[in-house]
Amino acid sequence: MTVDTESVSKGQRASSILEKPALTVAEVAVLTGLSRQTVTEMFEHERGVLIIERPETMHKRRYRSLRIPRAVYERVIGRLAVR
Repeated sequence: MTVDTESVSKGQRASSILEKPALTVAEVAVLTGLSRQTVTEMFEHERGVLIIERPETMHKRRYRSLRIPRAVYERVIGRLAVR
């Protein structure tokens, strides 16, 4: 069964995203309202983030895929929150 993302409210999408054990950069961007580039820069050097990478070769560019565990996401967002 597929779900039409246009008909699903932002709150419902956010709650279903947060149920996953590790988040993608795109999912964190939706949750925070930031760009994918900003999210990548925020999380790429955080301890606990999973980076799956194929290094650059002479004729092919580098590919990276980041997976952000919920605990890391909550730690970083908590650190950035205004108190």
